[in-house]
Amino acid sequence: MKFSTIGTSWITKSFIAAANQSGKANLTSVYSRSEETAKEFAEKNEAKNWYTNLDAMLEEDTDFVYIASPNSMHFEHIVKCMEYKKHIFCEKPLVYTRQQLDEMKGQAKKHDVFIFEGYRHLFSPNYKTLKNTLPKVGQVRSVLLQFIQYSSRYDTYKGGSVPNVFSKEFAGGALMDLGVYPLSMAIDLFGEPEDIDYFPVLLSNGIDGSGTLIVTYADFNVTIMCSKIAQGTVPSEIHGENGTLTMDHLAPIQSLEWLDLKSKETQELAQTQHDLDMVYEVETFVKMIEANDSSYHNLLLERSGHVVDGLEKARRKQRILFPGE
Repeated sequence: MKFSTIGTSWITKSFIAAANQSGKANLTSVYSRSEETAKEFAEKNEAKNWYTNLDAMLEEDTDFVYIASPNSMHFEHIVKCMEYKKHIFCEKPLVYTRQQLDEMKGQAKKHDVFIFEGYRHLFSPNYKTLKNTLPKVGQVRSVLLQFIQYSSRYDTYKGGSVPNVFSKEFAGGALMDLGVYPLSMAIDLFGEPEDIDYFPVLLSNGIDGSGTLIVTYADFNVTIMCSKIAQGTVPSEIHGENGTLTMDHLAPIQSLEWLDLKSKETQELAQTQHDLDMVYEVETFVKMIEANDSSYHNLLLERSGHVVDGLEKARRKQRILFPGE
């Protein structure tokens, strides 16, 4: 399949590398608002064409567009690409309001295209092992998920500038950038929650540098810790009445331990994965399109809907509002 890109950051480079490694997709063109950036990025990644006019790029004969623009621009870019009947692979978070998501779903149906939200952590072999092992824990009683990673852009923020990831204008912050990983995992594992509350640590410009989510289910709570202004070292765990599953990290899971409470024995379940774990989501995305699997597409969008509902509810309770809200 042939694809184009919007966005020229490290994550776009990783996606291109993953597409190449998968053998499922080939880069043909790139877009950037800057002519110099577009040309340089295209040359470094062996794209045939580069553009500063998005409509011109979308007129190309390509199958899908990979979108890694700032969060606040996802909706605009997705809708524009769908008008040209391009399938969409968009980095998380897809959008930040239910209204945006519902409009996108309508446009996807109108133009007969698929939308895929890039959750690399939910398509890896070790995550599938986690899902398959989950019934062994029995009744879940508590869950602790963390994504606490000091941002390389935080020093820039402290120096007086405001990078996109720390800007309300671009829908940044710890919840949208990192908290979405564990939240999407919780929803994928346990379904739509009954309630959600967010307790953010706000920076001087009103954006959340870190925070704690409490996601409520009928018989247990999921505690999610996320931060871009500190570095975590503790694992994530799922506690059940029969045992505990322990993950070293969420994206990617490199170590997955099962503790059986009856035998008191611990077993390592993780297997070796591709270092470039985006390969797995590329393969899944292409397979969905090639099979025209609308049922799977609807299932993915249902999960995306629950995630955006949770993000929106958590933010609005704390008055962390983005453009258009």
